[in-house]
Amino acid sequence: MAAKLAMVFFSMILVNNYVLVQFLGICPFLGVSKKLDSAVGMSAAVIFVMALATSATWPVYNYILEPNGLGYLQTIVFILIIAVLVQLVEIAMKKFMPPLYKALGVYLPLITTNCAVLGVTLSVLEDCESFIEALVYALGAGVGFMVAMVLFSGVRRRLEDANPPKCFEGLPITLVAASITSLSFMGFGGVIENIFAGH
Repeated sequence: MAAKLAMVFFSMILVNNYVLVQFLGICPFLGVSKKLDSAVGMSAAVIFVMALATSATWPVYNYILEPNGLGYLQTIVFILIIAVLVQLVEIAMKKFMPPLYKALGVYLPLITTNCAVLGVTLSVLEDCESFIEALVYALGAGVGFMVAMVLFSGVRRRLEDANPPKCFEGLPITLVAASITSLSFMGFGGVIENIFAGH
């Protein structure tokens, strides 16, 4: 069981990274990755929301919606739950971490509509057999989001010192760099499965 949970956790970080492999949550990835501190702060908020949202939505779906034939309402219900959790995070951040709250700006409320968070809550219903596995899946996806943000923050710092052609300045060179960064994660395909294959 522990080996399976470890495989789920590390595969969500490297092999099935929600940002660099599945291309979800691109808005904050491009918007908040300019500075390392704001990238880490945003990632921590996303990890917290992903874990909380999954721990709330998984039981709601399996014990309330599905038994009562209301599974088709999952997306609407999940978005409402995520919105409430993001509001709580926003209020807590505004009170206890004002500098980080200002640095994240408009991107913090955007976690509500962050498709990576919603994607995780929907994916665990199909991919996970138990609540613990769903929680580990969500934490792995959140840590994978942080890895992508921190990694790309370093890439963007190097881009500032670069001198690209005029037509590539700004967003185009950022998108090219993001695509090359995502290509590097393709190299992890099969690695995690082989590491845990013997367990």
